[in-house]
Amino acid sequence: MVETFDYIVNVKNLKKNYDKVEAVKGVNFSVSKGELFGLIGPDGAGKTSIFRILTTLMFPTEGSVSMMNLDVVKEYKEIRNSLGYMPQRFSLYQDLSVEENLEFFARIFGTSIEENYDLIKDIYIQIEPFKNRLAGQLSGGMKQKLALSCALIHSPEILILDEPTTGVDAVSRKEFWEMLIRLKEKGITILVSTPYMDEANLCDRVALIQNGEIMSIDTPDKIIGKFGRKLWAVKSDNIYKLIQDLKSEDIIDTVFPFGEYLHITVKSEEENLSELNSVLEQKGHTGIEMQLIDANIEDCFMELMQ
Repeated sequence: MVETFDYIVNVKNLKKNYDKVEAVKGVNFSVSKGELFGLIGPDGAGKTSIFRILTTLMFPTEGSVSMMNLDVVKEYKEIRNSLGYMPQRFSLYQDLSVEENLEFFARIFGTSIEENYDLIKDIYIQIEPFKNRLAGQLSGGMKQKLALSCALIHSPEILILDEPTTGVDAVSRKEFWEMLIRLKEKGITILVSTPYMDEANLCDRVALIQNGEIMSIDTPDKIIGKFGRKLWAVKSDNIYKLIQDLKSEDIIDTVFPFGEYLHITVKSEEENLSELNSVLEQKGHTGIEMQLIDANIEDCFMELMQ
């Protein structure tokens, strides 16, 4: 168990309202120094609101947030000097070149590209051949690398990334997470939000969030270990009819689509599914497959939502 004084980020009873909309509802979590912490949830879950408060861009409605033992409201200027932030939308100057953007952000923090080049080298060398290209003309993957380079150029203690892989291809997503893991190995504390459940497994710990509330916080393995129910993957040649027919069966508890399969649980662990195959055949299903499987993070998320 990590002691309180080891935490570099502390969030206590955090609430954020927009008029009558309660976007964040009493959230609590802490992040250890050097940890890669993931905030995992769908659009509208409250991830961006939390990160904008952490980065001192927005005041909380209630609660307290400290970064490096500094209060985000009272001591925001000191915090900003030690933060690197990559917002959800590409926010660099599109009419400046790659190199000009990087130089601009370095000067804002009173440093230079040369001074902290070792920190961004592994990332920047991938876009350096295009250093004279306007940022607005870069591909999604290259924009991502430029934004990360600009967020790191002043050697921050904490790096906060709001859905950095949304809208980029699978190869760029993989490369980006490899970069984050290398940065973590250099001692940088990283907070990242994502709607992609598969990225949860790449974090040291994750918080699963929905409708402004955190449902579970733990390591990915421990969250999966708490699933505690048998889980089956089922498919047939008519997946849409299969969903309706399974939901109509009294023994079935939950039915969720996962690609070409449906993941199902039953109301009682004593239930025997051996007859289910015959029942589905009687209802006209062909190509039926059914197998017992291990749960993943997304299964846990769906279970917690019930």
